[in-house]
Amino acid sequence: MRAMMCLGLIGILTAAGCGDDDEAGAVPIPDAGPRADAGAAPDAGPAAAGSDGTLQAQPFLDVRSAMVTLMPDYDERGLLGLAFHPDFASNGRLFVYYSAPPRLASYDNTSTLAEYQVTPGSAGAQPQLVAMLLQEDHPQSNHNGGTLAFGPDGMLYVSIGDGGGADDKGLGHVDDWYTVNAGGNGQDIKSNLLGDVLRLDVSTPGKYTVPADNPFVSNGKGRGEIYAYGFRNPYRFSFDTGGNHDVLLGDAGQNMWEEIDVVHKGGNYGWNVKEGSHCFSTAAPTTVLASCPTVDSETGDTLVDPVLEMFNLENPMRGSALGLQTIIGGYVYRGQMVPQLSGRYLFGGYSTDAMAPAGVVFAAVPGTSTGTWTSETISFSGQPNGAVGRFVIGFGQDRQGEVYVMTNENTGPTGSTGRVYRLANAQ
Repeated sequence: MRAMMCLGLIGILTAAGCGDDDEAGAVPIPDAGPRADAGAAPDAGPAAAGSDGTLQAQPFLDVRSAMVTLMPDYDERGLLGLAFHPDFASNGRLFVYYSAPPRLASYDNTSTLAEYQVTPGSAGAQPQLVAMLLQEDHPQSNHNGGTLAFGPDGMLYVSIGDGGGADDKGLGHVDDWYTVNAGGNGQDIKSNLLGDVLRLDVSTPGKYTVPADNPFVSNGKGRGEIYAYGFRNPYRFSFDTGGNHDVLLGDAGQNMWEEIDVVHKGGNYGWNVKEGSHCFSTAAPTTVLASCPTVDSETGDTLVDPVLEMFNLENPMRGSALGLQTIIGGYVYRGQMVPQLSGRYLFGGYSTDAMAPAGVVFAAVPGTSTGTWTSETISFSGQPNGAVGRFVIGFGQDRQGEVYVMTNENTGPTGSTGRVYRLANAQ
């Protein structure tokens, strides 16, 4: 990949490390600026309010007392998602996704969707818990997913990982229709909600209902909450605020391929029959099976391949090509500050190095939802070799369509190296 353009990184917020004893992470409060799903800082205990490049002294929301205790050196759990209701300015409703202590013996945590409410217009008021809307038992500590976002239809969309571990097998990973591979929750749509994107109606405070037009409501083939399935760790997704309002999702690969998917109602995105567009083997994860099914034999759904596919760092087939530790889903740029990015999908890689903070940001030109897109690396002025020089852990977007990059220098939820940058043209 060649560098597409040279951009600048403008520092917006300086945040403490995700999960520190002080304010950790940065979640903008919706007003005339940030969108309702502008993003949450992963692995954070408190959600901190910020403006004009500074953090307010008082966290906007602190859920540490409801969470599992995080590991200081590396952890994928924590406060992973936050979405403000589209009518937050008048109703004060917001929703969070976090890792609660386990309910089942030998399990690691409980993926939890909770609703909070704050009095509208009350500066400094603390949101109060309304209800825990949904809990899903999570067997291992990784693959938690965690994005919350309201769609243009007013429904709340939630991503949950496959339960963790490796290969989508072992404790808490049920057998599915594909008997060649052990496991897996990604293909199962009856026993649990792991490895799925959910679509929920939260129009009534304190509860959710299943929308009648969700894909499995009328045919009974799967759980009613499920909108799409076949994911490994759908850590970050977003809605395009323009165009067809597509759902664009980054699904973290295992050893071979990282992927970006265009998510459609009822879609099966392949895991663990496939990793990316390639046939996956739970017995030999760094090899590619000669063949595998292209259709789910239980639902009749065709397995959907990604629109973008990138090498994982561990892929023995990549040679000298760029590899990623983990892909990080982003946003379609709809802002004004960088007009040459208009309509391009911006996403990232956590790091291109197994140990060092060497995150990367890409811009892709969307094509069809079934064809392969092309992407190019963004180079940043004032940075050594044009690199980000930090771990890329997430993206955000404001109401003007500008895009923000969330970064850190640490791998764990400690320290004070978290930074949020806004993309701009190089000066």
